[in-house]
Amino acid sequence: MSDSYPEFQLRLPHGGPFARGRLLSEMGTNGSQKMVVLAGSPARPEVVPSFQLRMPSSHRLREKLIAEGVIRQTTTRPGWLEVVEDVECNSPSAAGDILVGRSCNGWLEWKTADGRPLADFLDQVWSGPSRAWLVRGPHSAGPDLFRRVWLPEGRVSLAAARLRPGVPQGVSKEQLRTFVDEDYESTAPYTERMQLVEELHAFLSRMRPGHTVCAVSDGGLYVGEITGNVEQRTAEDGSRTLWRPVEWGGDGFDLEELPEELRQKLSVNHEVVDLTTVKAIVDGLGVSDEELVEEARDSGAEPGVEPLAVTVRREVELPEPAEALRKKLNVHSLEWLQDVRQLLDDERQLIFYGPPGTGKTFLAQELAEFFGGGREQVKLVQFHPSYSYEDFFEGFRPREDSTTREVAFRLTAGPLREFAELARREGNRHIPHFLVIDEINRANLAKVFGELYFLLEYRDRSVRLTYSDEDFSLPRNLFIIGTMNTADRSIALVDAAMRRRFAFVELSPRIEPTRGLLRSWLKAKERDSEPADLLDALNARIDDRDFHIGPSYLMKPGVFREGGLERTWRTKILPLLEEHHYGDDVDIEGRYGLPELRKALASRRPSQEPDERADSE
Repeated sequence: MSDSYPEFQLRLPHGGPFARGRLLSEMGTNGSQKMVVLAGSPARPEVVPSFQLRMPSSHRLREKLIAEGVIRQTTTRPGWLEVVEDVECNSPSAAGDILVGRSCNGWLEWKTADGRPLADFLDQVWSGPSRAWLVRGPHSAGPDLFRRVWLPEGRVSLAAARLRPGVPQGVSKEQLRTFVDEDYESTAPYTERMQLVEELHAFLSRMRPGHTVCAVSDGGLYVGEITGNVEQRTAEDGSRTLWRPVEWGGDGFDLEELPEELRQKLSVNHEVVDLTTVKAIVDGLGVSDEELVEEARDSGAEPGVEPLAVTVRREVELPEPAEALRKKLNVHSLEWLQDVRQLLDDERQLIFYGPPGTGKTFLAQELAEFFGGGREQVKLVQFHPSYSYEDFFEGFRPREDSTTREVAFRLTAGPLREFAELARREGNRHIPHFLVIDEINRANLAKVFGELYFLLEYRDRSVRLTYSDEDFSLPRNLFIIGTMNTADRSIALVDAAMRRRFAFVELSPRIEPTRGLLRSWLKAKERDSEPADLLDALNARIDDRDFHIGPSYLMKPGVFREGGLERTWRTKILPLLEEHHYGDDVDIEGRYGLPELRKALASRRPSQEPDERADSE
């Protein structure tokens, strides 16, 4: 035993009394320094439901101590149990577990009387925010290293076959890079050495006791806690392996049932992966919302503040459209809006396609603002023939240094990456964010999307980026709505790969909600129905449905000023049809002009309804 450490205290849940403990210099079986719970310390009378699953060894120790009468009822503190003799535990966390009846990060929750955490008194333990890691066993170690070695021995390891012996724990990345370049120069290419430096540095210097560690085995994710420092072992053939002691939890969690964000991070194909951005999700595995709230309250969280582990697993929900939205958008039925909502919920990518003037961009923006909850959650990008991956996602662009005023090419994020990172921020992850891509078919889509093509179909995966060489995934709350003008023949229509990744919704004058839009809008505005009659007659004379004219041309204030309809027809509609019939030797004015259409309408039977007249063309 050692008297070099002060006495530590642990506050019990619900503002309960303090337990007392003493840190020992000798090591426990799990590689951590031992901790003694001092006699007279109070203990919680019950445990949380997930305690046995998450910390089975601590649960067994607590049950054993209760059965032996070491932890028992007491008259000293009514409502609490009491430890009646000193109890030596393998680690500070285990000492806290048996007292509070839940998973406890002892390095942070045991504190001195003046509030300093136990971690501050240990060289290789940091009292800052805890991190989470995924460690994979190397293929060379054979099948299922986790079940063969890591789980039974309470360890996790990383191959360091050629790394020189004696590399210290906490080594700087720069020093480690020198070691790796010298030790692996003849056996590993440059890119492999770069990745090896990152993995070794994480294992040697960034991982610390108290951090969460995960492993994948046989279709399941297993979670544990790092309990001690690095040990380097050398095999008979001279190869070396780095080891860390781990207190593994109970049964694993089915990979297919894990939240999407966690599956994205687990898909990164490296031997060591930083999972800190999804640690809250890992912390919540197998634990109910009620238990997480109780744990947060036990740890001193503000009343009414939702724990992050609860917030991050809230579903992304799109609001249900109501009658008020239907009227605002002049849509023929609420069911159509509900179908669009369901498509977005299922696919997360949708394209409105149809002839010009059918309200595609208007609908895309309005629906994005409604489903996203405001303009702050909507970003619009317009594609064009010269648009590229570098414009859309990331690339090197000239940037001026604010200090030296020198211009250099720097890696710069494009609108998709910026918006994805905004959607991914803590506090935003359950809020829908919408990227609206106008004229999506006018760019070379394969060139613009690049490797992101894959992510549009496999949202639970990540890919390695071309420029930044980072792993990237699309957040679950990012939705994409594109618009496509079917009359634009400047490039081919979208290819089969894009069609498989998007739901397509037609907006055409021949079907609802576009077909009756102008007539219902005119009725609501108490205007004459002539523009709707003329538009129906015009479209009946256009053979190619992709060149039908949409109603939005005739839903603008200028149309209803003196001579406005004639001006709109002459300057907006007829030029479109001239382009359509270029080289066909068609008399555009004679076939589509207002005088001819009005004459045709006047010659019809007065008893025919406008919709019937249009259908008879």
